[in-house]
Order: sequence, then structure tokens, then C-alpha cells
Amino acid sequence: MSTQHIVINQLSFKRQQKTIFDNIDMQFEQGKITAVLGPSGIGKTTLLKLIGGQIPADGGEVLFNGTSIHDCSEKALYQARKKMGMLFQSGALFNDLTVFENVAFPLREHTQLDEKLLSTLVLMKLHAVGLRGAKDLYPSQLSGGMARRVALARAIALDPDVVMYDEPFTGQDPISMNVLLKLVKQLNDTLGLTSIIVSHDVNEVLSIADNVYVFAEQKIIAQGSVEEVLAQKNNALLQQFLAGAVQGPVPFHLPASNYLVDLKEANR
Repeated sequence: MSTQHIVINQLSFKRQQKTIFDNIDMQFEQGKITAVLGPSGIGKTTLLKLIGGQIPADGGEVLFNGTSIHDCSEKALYQARKKMGMLFQSGALFNDLTVFENVAFPLREHTQLDEKLLSTLVLMKLHAVGLRGAKDLYPSQLSGGMARRVALARAIALDPDVVMYDEPFTGQDPISMNVLLKLVKQLNDTLGLTSIIVSHDVNEVLSIADNVYVFAEQKIIAQGSVEEVLAQKNNALLQQFLAGAVQGPVPFHLPASNYLVDLKEANR
């Protein structure tokens, strides 16, 4: 029987007057990789911030292990976040700390481990991402792919229940991307994580995902297993996004007044 670490019920969120999410429902299963796909600017990163309680929702709820994230106390939220790992889009490593100290940072912040045990844990996390040999380097000495792997080691430092990935493959060369794909899948399966990947890298993410949500126009336009989503051939909006097609329900031109009239007005 699967366990839903995170359940979202009728979640709504607006930024100023713009609706980002309109009464959405989602579930994220333990041991599964869930891909959250959609065009840039659709609110994928915002969804992660709502799950982590960084920003309040306008309606609905986010339940983490049965507890409402937006209704719990500051202390309870702090404890909940210890069980959430986050790999930021930029990696967000501390430039003035070595690789070892970057990974050690959450352990120093949230635990009282003695230095020997802390060092052992850091080396284990770095070994898991293949970078134990880079422990004394600084972020400026790392390639983009290596920096993302260090950030992943830091994200799992506290042995979280959930790891959230914000566009983890952006800007990666093919080799680095495949290394990251393999790592995400391997760590998820080995540790029994609940993994949430927000991305617009369709083919790459679908190659490792178990479940998929696709967003467009403030709502979920497709959901289910990878096979179920890909089988929705009559969903024109979904198919346009999956294919990256210019022509489709999402127009190339934003609504505007008559083009010829605008040109005449400009030349008066």
C-alpha cells in the first residue's frame, strides 16, 4: 500500500491579480518520482514554495505527513522542513565554503553530531553522488554538473522523506544530464524517497518519472502514469507542450489590436 507523503487539496494561489493555481488537487507517493511539467512561468517553482510553506496559499491546503503546512506553528514548520530536501535551480552552493562544508552545513545547523560522525555522514553523501574526491574544492572550481551533484548531496544530508528538484537539468550538457538522471533515480529507489521534479525538460524527466502532472492555464491538464499521460492523444494542449510545437492551442501572438492599424498609428 502506497503512502502519500504530500497531499494537496483544492489549492489556490494568486500573485497580485493573476491566478497561478485554481483549486488543484495532487498527491505525491512515497518511493515514486513525480514529474511536474509545464511551460516556463506557469508556477512550477511557486508550487515547491507552497509545499515548503515559504509562501501562504489563498485557499486549500498542503498536507505533509498528515499535517497542514500552512496551519502549523513556526516550530512545527521548522521540524517539517527537516524532512524536506531541496535542490535549487542554481544549486545555491555557498561560494566561500568547500564542497565538504557545503554538504555539512545542514548537519551543523540541525543536529548536534560530533565531528567524527558528521564527517562520516558527509563523506557518505559525497560518495553517493560520486564526488568524495572533490571534498576540498570550492564551488568556483566545479563544473556546472559537479556543482549540481554537490547540491544534491546537500539536499539528502539530513535523510529527508521528500526531495524537491527545481529544474535540475537546466544548462547541463548531455553527459552531466544523464549522470544527474541516473543519480536521481538511483537515490530515489535506494532511499525510498518521495521525489518531486519540476521541469520543462520533457523527454529527460519522463525517462525516470513514475507519475506526471502537466500544468497549463492555471490548472492541471493531464495527470497519471507516464504511459497514461502519453496516451492522451486527443488532448491538444498537452500534445502541443509535449511536442514543443509552435502551432496549437497556445498561440504564438499575444492578443493585440489590428496589426495594420497599429502600424498606421505608429507612423502618424
